[in-house]
Amino acid sequence: MSSDPTAGQSADYSAEPTNDQATLRSILRECRTVAIVGLSDQWHRPSYFAAKYLQQHGYRVIPVNPRLTEVLGERCYPSLDDVDVPFDMVDIFRRTEDVLPCALQAIRHGARCVWQQIGVRNLQAHAAARQAGLDSVMDRCVKIEHARLFGGLHWAGVNTGVISARRAGSTTGSGR
Repeated sequence: MSSDPTAGQSADYSAEPTNDQATLRSILRECRTVAIVGLSDQWHRPSYFAAKYLQQHGYRVIPVNPRLTEVLGERCYPSLDDVDVPFDMVDIFRRTEDVLPCALQAIRHGARCVWQQIGVRNLQAHAAARQAGLDSVMDRCVKIEHARLFGGLHWAGVNTGVISARRAGSTTGSGR
């Protein structure tokens, strides 16, 4: 028996994932527990920033990193196979060549979505996820997409929480 989950399949699962706004919005609305593979405990790393953002927006984050025991107040698991709580989405912060095993673990655990971060496009993982009936997102940031689709993206990419016509530091209304 072949270890390739797409071997012998006639359907073309290698095409682009459905990254349209409606699908992304549905994924982000319905997948509220996110296992983040490759989550760092370093505040300046993109994975940490995305996970913290998700937590601040009501998502349960499950860190997955074999080198850590806790991140953002949550127990960290060595692999998806070690996670003992259900999760809806797997957000992958790993190199493209490391994604397929994560996708196969996500399928085994009944996840609903495999999300590959910006710069990550593993077509085999995408095909396996789609063949198993999961949503698959490639080459997108979950934080950016959430902010874009649910109204938290400032023109510079940061939600400052401040709405004002005055320039920062201005004490008069002139803005000069």
